Amino acid sequence: MSESTTREERFARGLEMLGSVNPEVGQLVVDSLADISPEMGHQVIAWGFGEIYARPQLAPRDRQLVTLGMLTALGGCETQLDVHINTALNVGLTPEQIVEALLQSAGYCGFPRALNATAVAKKVFGERGLLPVGQQPTTDGSATEHLPSAPPFRMET
Repeated sequence: MSESTTREERFARGLEMLGSVNPEVGQLVVDSLADISPEMGHQVIAWGFGEIYARPQLAPRDRQLVTLGMLTALGGCETQLDVHINTALNVGLTPEQIVEALLQSAGYCGFPRALNATAVAKKVFGERGLLPVGQQPTTDGSATEHLPSAPPFRMET
């Protein structure tokens, strides 16, 4: 966004961006904050989505991986994790990839936070009929399989 865009233009751009990745959430965010902090609702949409999320340097899928890791590391962000796990699914991440990202976070932010995030993922997947993970039908009728293991990590000495 250019420096000359108006407050209303940034908000409109943010609503458009948020609507493209999670159409159910945009107005809910604004409405949920209307009686306590309408400015917070405006900033989440205008700045968070109109300025940051709309940047072209990362695809929405990659932004969601980063967001899931950050929310997991912060802890206490279960409401936001619910929204962003749904959004991650909307932008093309699979349940297996989301679970793997949460597993990866355990090594950096600890098992309690990774377990809490995984519990939120389980709730979201259950609501969307995506449990058990790794057993989802594909377009050809077969079940998805786990990706093959990567070669072992080797540190140079």
